[in-house]
Amino acid sequence: MMKVVQLVCQIEFITIKPSCRCCSTCITYSINIPILQDSFELPRRDSSRDGDVEMGMHQPDASDNLKGFLKKVDGIESLIAKLTNLLTKLQTANEESKAVTKASAMKAIKQRMEKDIDEVGKIARMAKTKVDELEKDNLSNRQKPGCGKGSAVDRSREQTTGAVKKKLKERMDDFQVLRESIRQEYREVVERRVFTVTGNRPDEETIDDLIETGRSEQIFKDAVQQQGRGQILDTVAEIQERHDAVRDLERKLLELQQIFLDMAVLVEAQGDMINHIETHVSNATNHIQQGVGALQNAKKLQKNSRKWMCYAIILLLVIVVIIVVAVIQPWKK
Repeated sequence: MMKVVQLVCQIEFITIKPSCRCCSTCITYSINIPILQDSFELPRRDSSRDGDVEMGMHQPDASDNLKGFLKKVDGIESLIAKLTNLLTKLQTANEESKAVTKASAMKAIKQRMEKDIDEVGKIARMAKTKVDELEKDNLSNRQKPGCGKGSAVDRSREQTTGAVKKKLKERMDDFQVLRESIRQEYREVVERRVFTVTGNRPDEETIDDLIETGRSEQIFKDAVQQQGRGQILDTVAEIQERHDAVRDLERKLLELQQIFLDMAVLVEAQGDMINHIETHVSNATNHIQQGVGALQNAKKLQKNSRKWMCYAIILLLVIVVIIVVAVIQPWKK
């Protein structure tokens, strides 16, 4: 059974009037043709879906993509700031230890420094873990539309990651500089202690033996007989405590160095790549500037050639006129 939908058209009025005086056949019609809405009904669309079709699906822009990334970077930089504060505390404690002459005071400083170095190790491992996660996120982010390798978003993420890795490596290098400083200053302190007690400046072999073993009784044997055992034993105990402190601090700082050996390799490799890119960009800029200069020179030459061509044409016309006048000789007529 076929359903026929009828459209009822009602002509309410027709107005006929000449549209111009010259021709009475030019007429206009005013026709009202309402369509009965109850004859049929079109299916309604989902307004939310229409919005998707007309407005387009929402595509995350670069700011949306980098928002979470930059939040993670801020977290790493916060950890680096904590490492900086701990480095300052360790440097201050090391300076304080130079003036210490009592074993008990040296032991207290050692305990403070060991606590701070343990905290450094904890924060450093956390920071390295977050950096590794950041690199994994960069790789997975390349699968998103418009964020492939070499895109603006990818380059921004890679450069920011490289910068934060470099900053973290530099901070850890500062701890290794502190380790070398502690070792060197320990050698100088031992040398001063021996000279103060014995009155003789020790040779390199004696200092090396003290640094390695911490045993100084044999060196101070003669001084014990001259100055008394009590005063010398205080110095011996202080040297032994200092030896133990330097040994333990150096061991802990070396553990930190092992954590970031692989990071150093990655930072250097990425640094070479960034330097390579910067070199190409610099060369491209130079080539562009040279090209712009060449275009300006060519434009100037073209302008000059046109000017001289005009001069040549004018001169040629003058010569032609002179020749024509000389041939015709109108003054003889």
